[in-house]
Amino acid sequence: MGLLDILGRKRARDKPQNSYEGQDFSYLFGRTTSGENVDEFKAMQTTAVYACVRILAEAVASLPVHVYERTLTGKEKKVDHPLYFLLHDEPNPEMSSFVFRETLMTHLLIWGNAYVQIIRDRSAQVISLYPLLPDKMSVHRDDSGKLYYKYQRQTEENPNFKEKGAVILKQEDVLHIPGLGFDGLIGYSPIALAKNAIGMTLATENYGASFFKNGANPGGVLEHPGILKDPKRVRDSWNAVYNGVTNAHRVAVLEEGMKYTQVGIPPEEAQFLQTRKFQINEIARLYRVPPHMVGDLEKSSFSNIEQQSLEFVKYTLDPWVVRL
Repeated sequence: MGLLDILGRKRARDKPQNSYEGQDFSYLFGRTTSGENVDEFKAMQTTAVYACVRILAEAVASLPVHVYERTLTGKEKKVDHPLYFLLHDEPNPEMSSFVFRETLMTHLLIWGNAYVQIIRDRSAQVISLYPLLPDKMSVHRDDSGKLYYKYQRQTEENPNFKEKGAVILKQEDVLHIPGLGFDGLIGYSPIALAKNAIGMTLATENYGASFFKNGANPGGVLEHPGILKDPKRVRDSWNAVYNGVTNAHRVAVLEEGMKYTQVGIPPEEAQFLQTRKFQINEIARLYRVPPHMVGDLEKSSFSNIEQQSLEFVKYTLDPWVVRL
């Protein structure tokens, strides 16, 4: 085989290996080093993640969208273009342009990908755009090297289905916006890649909730001078009377020479508040959102907030807008 033959051969590419197949995120989501399980929905329960996602999604969705035509003198707005109404007003009968773009940005910020199904009429004109859930989508490549998409859904079988519950979509029928990824085809979930930081946030929240549930007191030990035949009964009876916020500050009555000794690390020694504040900055760093926009004003002033807002537009919003 000559050099020209080698250069002229069509090299078949394999399908992307880092694809999202159904609900299987075991290699990305799951248990973290803090012991918390993190997935896309549990991450949104943290106020810092929710605030960052909401800020970015609403900021991008609030930007104006118009269709222009390039002319010799610059550009001209084309209100009568068929795509103008879809992009500017109503991509589909179920959502406005704002909700549509907000949904796409939320998918990008949580799953790292945004998929849109393009609906055409018989003349191949685009008549509607529908967002698709990224966790139901997987990207594949056929024998000829062309991409196609497999979307899992709960519905009846029809001639377009090659698998039960899965619909095959052609590349030209899907608008795929990938986030930061390794192969340029599929984006990786920021939540999955930073699951340890989010797990730490969940762990501190659970610790604080458990602390106040126990009456804002650390755990303790009931000491008995003799031998208890049924320590479980004594422990359960103590917790039933004195455990919880509603039972806090009750007067304890100890019998048979028993003594209560408080043990555990107080929140101030465990730097509970500092840890929670640091995790807010950690998640803000993940999404490149200024801390003052998620409620952390400790290092903000009237002079640097304006600069941070300008940097937010330049370094955070601009890349997302260009990607879209």
